[in-house]
Amino acid sequence: MQRGDRLRNVNPPELAPARGFSHATVAGDTVWIGGQIGSDPTGKVVERGDVVAQFARAVRNVATALRAAGCEPEDTVKLTYYVTDLATYQQKLSAIAAAYREVFGRHYPASTLVEVKSLFDRDALVEIDAVAVRRA
Repeated sequence: MQRGDRLRNVNPPELAPARGFSHATVAGDTVWIGGQIGSDPTGKVVERGDVVAQFARAVRNVATALRAAGCEPEDTVKLTYYVTDLATYQQKLSAIAAAYREVFGRHYPASTLVEVKSLFDRDALVEIDAVAVRRA
């Protein structure tokens, strides 16, 4: 990013309204995706209690934010997953992996998984953030 370049926030209408945050911020060729949960465009968490359904929606929300910022999922260089129940996540890993591949295919960027006590939306079981690099 060159001195004087502006940051650009991106909030696609397909995602829940951004209040006090942005879904994505573009800084030069780098795109930062804010934490995406398994929510619909109104902000309501889908399938309360179902980590697989929430993961599937959250990863699709990441892809929506990426595309709105000028990237594709394969431009992602880092993913961070926050889960409220690691044991359940591990038990459902096959279905979660299938949901991941529907969006990212066989692209596996650097990633981190963190178990947390809770997320901002108490019904959310998973949250995903990402960093991507836009290609010239």
